[in-house]
Amino acid sequence: MIYNYDAEDENGIDLTPREQKILQLIIQGYENHEIAEMLCVTTHTVKFYASSIIKKLKAKNRTHAAYIARELNMFKNS
Repeated sequence: MIYNYDAEDENGIDLTPREQKILQLIIQGYENHEIAEMLCVTTHTVKFYASSIIKKLKAKNRTHAAYIARELNMFKNS
């Protein structure tokens, strides 16, 4: 997957590198426990990051966050 998103873009969205990676995996359809296993962190940690992503994108839930990320073309080929 090619990364195509500045840490702070013209919309003022500032995601950390870890949030960016988790958002990419959410967009790909992975569940929290799968993301946790891939990144060698706890499910609680993934939920924490997902919550932060949702807040920063002003989304209603993770599905809405994925939709917003795609609409903003935050990542290529996601």
